Amino acid sequence: MFTTRAGRPGDVPVILEFLPRLADYPLPEHRTEDMFWSSDAKLLERWARGDAAALQTTIVRVGVDAEDVAVAAAIVTMNDDHFSGESNGHLEVVVVSEPADGHGLGKTLIAEMESEAAARGAQTLSLHVIGNNVRARHVYEGLGYSEEMIRAVKHLRVAKPNG
Repeated sequence: MFTTRAGRPGDVPVILEFLPRLADYPLPEHRTEDMFWSSDAKLLERWARGDAAALQTTIVRVGVDAEDVAVAAAIVTMNDDHFSGESNGHLEVVVVSEPADGHGLGKTLIAEMESEAAARGAQTLSLHVIGNNVRARHVYEGLGYSEEMIRAVKHLRVAKPNG
């Protein structure tokens, strides 16, 4: 049995243990696993320390087990939409630990984050998803998210100047 609640600073060490699951799919070329979660770990740590900017813009919710230990997490940052300038929530993270996978916690946390962002004035909730993360894309599509932008990347190999 799992429930959800607002995140607490004490949840962060446990969340950091399963945050690497954000890279649990075939990664794009030139990307390493830690690229997909290290900045989220830093954001969580700033939030847990009480960093004023992080506290003002960051929402953390967790799924917990019967012992109230975090087994899933979602993080939203509030910002302005790039195109419209309207208030936007951006889903930075939704991650579920392996033992809790398949119980609907990710979908529940996303729905709760949609409500929380709307309560804070957001007109939209955006997210980024890597193209070959088929499982996540399917979930988001099923929840009513539509893909509206494609980000193209070309990796350039720049020679380092001599000494």
